[in-house]
Amino acid sequence: MLLVVVAFAILLALGMPVAFAIAISGALFFLQHPELPFTIPVQVTVSQTQNFALLAVPLFIIAGNIMNRSGITGRLLDLASVLTGRLKGGLAQVSLALSALMGGVSGSAIADAAMQARMLGRPMVERGFTPGFAAGALAYGAVLTPIIPPGIGMILYGTIGQVSIGRLFAAGFVPALLLWAGLSFAVWLTARRRGYLPERDRRPTLKEGALALRGGIWALLFPVFLLFGLRMGVFTPSEIGAFAVFYGAVIGVFVYRELKTKGALEALEASLTDVGSVMFLIALSAIFSYGIVLERVPETVSGWILGVTENLAGVMVLVATFVLVVGFFVDATVLIIMLTPIFLPLVRQLGGDPVHFGIVFIVAATIGNFTPPVGAAMYAVCSILKVPVGEYTRESAPLLLAVTVVTLMLIFIPQAVLFVPNLIFNR
Repeated sequence: MLLVVVAFAILLALGMPVAFAIAISGALFFLQHPELPFTIPVQVTVSQTQNFALLAVPLFIIAGNIMNRSGITGRLLDLASVLTGRLKGGLAQVSLALSALMGGVSGSAIADAAMQARMLGRPMVERGFTPGFAAGALAYGAVLTPIIPPGIGMILYGTIGQVSIGRLFAAGFVPALLLWAGLSFAVWLTARRRGYLPERDRRPTLKEGALALRGGIWALLFPVFLLFGLRMGVFTPSEIGAFAVFYGAVIGVFVYRELKTKGALEALEASLTDVGSVMFLIALSAIFSYGIVLERVPETVSGWILGVTENLAGVMVLVATFVLVVGFFVDATVLIIMLTPIFLPLVRQLGGDPVHFGIVFIVAATIGNFTPPVGAAMYAVCSILKVPVGEYTRESAPLLLAVTVVTLMLIFIPQAVLFVPNLIFNR
């Protein structure tokens, strides 16, 4: 298995697309074991896509793209400005609030960071923010997106690890608020030191607040409807994905009346690209995963970690640190697909809650999207704002520290994650 891992690292370093790097390195395992039929890679690749629960992934991607073209984003930006415009840090605070509000709409950290960079990047620089800090705030705010329903990472983790997706959806709310608070505090400290002004010079009136809330209420109700449907047994996770598409279309066509034929076709075209890349990656990951299971890698890794500590919190810190470091080089989606079968059994063996671990795991994996050398969200924001990666890395250090501190809090305070799902699902 060592040859497989080394080959995977080399192929990534050479710039090969991740899906092909996974498939080629995974195929080397079968070349090392000629006794295994070479039809197995084909069989596992096809069977990997046959999981009914994974149908939720393309449906939620389509729903997110439809909502982004339904007029929801502009209304949520108005609401975010009303909520945080008076705080020191101006548009940086607004961007964090928008990330929190958009989490239930886009479902993708990379898409959210790129969208906000196009909307708010230049205005932030024009208001005196350094380009590096503006890029950092816009990128790191997107860490909220994957843990607010319906994050795609939750669906993948829940499907692979056989964990309740409904409980995972419910578990994301409090950690998202804590991450928002941590990032907001880091922005506030930086703004205070550098003299960045608030976006609004007065408190919003009651009328302004009511109008902004009315404009964004349909997006805010979306994750509530998802949880209600799952809790009451009205929908399965796959069926609720279909409901999400229907909901976005109805809001865009009949409520906001901004979703036209051209916008709908653009949403479907964008979804085709997104769904193809994600499902292709999921399918080819089965080749790699087959060797991991056959070689009993989870048991080996568990033995190494338990040789250091058998304390659950200590193990989760080690796992989160490992995931964070590997996330500097590997995309979060890949980490969730490849590492869930390795680390989740270990956490279960120690009596840990898979929902608690899942949220910590997803946050740690997502951080890699915002850090060099291969952070996809980082490159998206830096290319849009034309910011050197070195400047971005230096200016965003307080934001990385804030996210890391909150992740440690989630490890040592499990109820911060489990309170809401236990309340909703009566445990």
